[in-house]
Amino acid sequence: MLLLPRLVEKLDTVLERVEPLLPQRSKPVDWSQTRAALWVRQSFSGHLQAVPVVGSISLDDVLGVDRQKEQVVRNTEQFVRGLPANNVLLTGSRGTGKSSLVQALLNEYGGDGLRVIQVDKSDLADLMSIVAALEGEPYRFLLFCDDLSFEAQDEGYKALKSALDGGMYAAPEHVLIYATSNRRHLIPEYRSDNAAASNHETEIHHGEVVEEKVSLSDRFGLWVSFYPINQPMYLDIARHWLQRLSEPHGLEIPWTDELQVLCVRWADNRGTRSGRTAYQFARQWVGQQLLTR
Repeated sequence: MLLLPRLVEKLDTVLERVEPLLPQRSKPVDWSQTRAALWVRQSFSGHLQAVPVVGSISLDDVLGVDRQKEQVVRNTEQFVRGLPANNVLLTGSRGTGKSSLVQALLNEYGGDGLRVIQVDKSDLADLMSIVAALEGEPYRFLLFCDDLSFEAQDEGYKALKSALDGGMYAAPEHVLIYATSNRRHLIPEYRSDNAAASNHETEIHHGEVVEEKVSLSDRFGLWVSFYPINQPMYLDIARHWLQRLSEPHGLEIPWTDELQVLCVRWADNRGTRSGRTAYQFARQWVGQQLLTR
């Protein structure tokens, strides 16, 4: 009988160690009250976690990308209306409005049933589980992958490829994938790939290997490229955000030559001129003016 207390003690110890690894029971997302969520990975499973507050950026705030915005808005409107639409890959320079555009789409079409779920690229292997959690929902879901890129061995690569390609597993009609990336091809190509082309011992059908590496982005039906902005556009965006951020506080900020010089210097000091940089300058300047008012 002395063994029983020892066994119980050992079991308690094991449970204490195992319990943190077990998935916590999560509260289901009420999509009638929630427009955005995150897929949160925990131990051996994951769950959807509601995002209570979504930024207030609108389509009018996404400047300098009119052609790109028109393409993505049209595709999204088709999707929201239950019409055929494509998965979208937004590529190009950092800070040019790719992620902001997706957020603005949610604010524009959230009232029409659009919902966004942000999925980290490391969690793309869970795509089937994510989609299963959306079964029977009457809403239209964008699975949003920000700053997407892969190494060839990444687990999420094959899951995403399958979902985009319409193979044995494909995303249902009420789910699309929108992704952003700083590069056009989502899997890097190396010099060794070219070197291997002349080495018949490494790969017989080398061309197929290279084609496989560039094929993932081809599976997005709509590619939209974003480009660096020029200085006049940078200044226009900064001016827009100065007005947008100061208005709620009843503050008027005149757009003077001196302020333009400071705005350009801000970008020069950061080594980048983008919509994001302009927005950051506006936040800094408006905050300073309000602090000293």
